Amino acid sequence: MAAIIPCHYCASAATSLCPRWFNSNNTRSRRFSYPLRGLRGFKARCSYQPPHHSESQNKHNGRSFSLKQCAISIALAVGLITGVPTLGWPTNAQAANPVLSDLSVLLPGPPVKDPGALLRYALPIDNKAIREVQKPLEDITESLKVAGVRALDSVERNVRQASRALKQGKTLIVSGLAESKKEHGVELLNKLEAGIDELELIVQDRNRDAVAPKQKELLQYVGGVEEDMVDGFPYEVPEEYQNMPLLKGRAAVDMKVKVKDNPNLDECVFHIVLDGYNAPVTAGNFVDLVQRHFYDGMEIQRADGFVVQTGDPEGPADGFIDPSTEKIRTIPLEVMVDGDKTPTYGATLEELGLYTAQAKIPFNAFGTMAMARDELDNNSASSQIFWLLKESELTPSNSNVLDGRFAVFGYVTENEDYLADLRVGDVIESIQVVSGLDNLVNPSYKIAG
Repeated sequence: MAAIIPCHYCASAATSLCPRWFNSNNTRSRRFSYPLRGLRGFKARCSYQPPHHSESQNKHNGRSFSLKQCAISIALAVGLITGVPTLGWPTNAQAANPVLSDLSVLLPGPPVKDPGALLRYALPIDNKAIREVQKPLEDITESLKVAGVRALDSVERNVRQASRALKQGKTLIVSGLAESKKEHGVELLNKLEAGIDELELIVQDRNRDAVAPKQKELLQYVGGVEEDMVDGFPYEVPEEYQNMPLLKGRAAVDMKVKVKDNPNLDECVFHIVLDGYNAPVTAGNFVDLVQRHFYDGMEIQRADGFVVQTGDPEGPADGFIDPSTEKIRTIPLEVMVDGDKTPTYGATLEELGLYTAQAKIPFNAFGTMAMARDELDNNSASSQIFWLLKESELTPSNSNVLDGRFAVFGYVTENEDYLADLRVGDVIESIQVVSGLDNLVNPSYKIAG
């Protein structure tokens, strides 16, 4: 049936403070609603023509123009006064009990939008020393938003702070490494220390263009050190889900998409990191389906400027039919709250009364990956997945209607910008697990078809 989705909001909030709605037939999805980088070098793997970037940027600007004109007044006036969902409302989804978030949650500081940073902060570690090194290195991204070489003054402060934190906290960092990974962690720490010295020289030479690549390299070292602090899987999955495919750790997949009817883009490989630490059931279900080649040859079924969605198989079923049961395999809603040790299952954060709680892996990044589900059943997710195309400043974490209602389980970390160029009918040629398959337990694909 046709999905109900929001179109662009009215350009003038003064004349109208309500979204317009229309029926979209560009999707096969029925009742389902949408809503770390490793130590490997970035490799652009999209075939495109030079004009693509400017055209893509123009499309992006045009798509977000009307949103930016009225986003703040709509978000505050409509969201605060009536509780009516505003930006990013999922297809057919409804808020059971809309709540009024306090202003401190609606208007936080700059959101963390980088998928790599979100994944680093989401690791289950408690080592203040390494976080004090990480934070100023992450802050370089904000510093570089200042025009020209003036940005280097802020970058210099960031680098000095990181260098000082590393020197003062190195012993504590080493002591936090898992014993089985200590040698590798120390090796990365040494590379990090040398790299920070190199970045200081880059700043002294006023070479702005060299800052971002070096920052990326250093944060990869930081992420590697932090992963080496994780010793095994940190908690027990609830008994009722223990026999499901579970991803106990991180994994990465490459999704190759063949693009149709776009003269500027032929095909693209999206690198996606899956976070089993914070969503073991959800990520495990997906990896198991990938190993079954469930998505290979499947078309993009929705692409409306808000989400890209796929995973609805041919036939009457809305999800994956398990050959061993001949029934649709479903998984529970799974959300890890920041500060908790284990995820919540089967209920939205709103239903639990956790109105201001922050999801550990939120809908902050362009290309956030999550499970679609029946709007009336929290535990109906099966195989339909979506990627959010999002303006984080307009809908920051916890002020949108997705965090805590849908299970996020990964981020596109390479070529995410090209998601905006995908269209209904583009074909997923393949999805392949490129790392972390050994973290999958109870893989059903090895048992049946």
